[in-house]
Amino acid sequence: MSSRLFVTVFAVVGIVCAGAANGADVQALVQACAACHGESGMPADPKTTPIIWGQQASYLYKQLHNYKSGERKNSVMGPVVADISLADLRQIANYFAAKTWPAQASGAGASPPNGIAQCQPCHQSKFEGGPPAPRLAGLSYDYLAAAMKSFADGTRANNGDMPQFMEALSDSERDAMARYLAGL
Repeated sequence: MSSRLFVTVFAVVGIVCAGAANGADVQALVQACAACHGESGMPADPKTTPIIWGQQASYLYKQLHNYKSGERKNSVMGPVVADISLADLRQIANYFAAKTWPAQASGAGASPPNGIAQCQPCHQSKFEGGPPAPRLAGLSYDYLAAAMKSFADGTRANNGDMPQFMEALSDSERDAMARYLAGL
């Protein structure tokens, strides 16, 4: 981790934790999220940080809750949400879900890879998500590939169906899915 990113992360943690301890409003809490997730909805590092603007509220809340409980491990997000109440986490999720998904250049055009249709019952026909599944369309290839790999190798297990589904796919199948979804 670069020293600049290290300082930014700990500044965000300090702001969020201080705000939670002082009963700050959610607006103050979400401003701290911009350090990593971006002020206009595009993450500072889309390879490792997902877009959360316009993401499904139920999914965002589940992830925040899982970071808080320790069910999902992350050295940045765990400390950030540790002192925020569940009610405030829900408000934060609703705040970001109400934002518009950031416009980006589309890389669409590739043919849908084999197996992608199995994702549609949860992630919807255009992969824009719906309760309880997240939007996948337009997330970065690197983020999607890493998430799929972490489900496949068991390092991320906070979803009952995804580990088994991702484990059943080959590396090349997961790669093709990540490339396709990133281009939507």
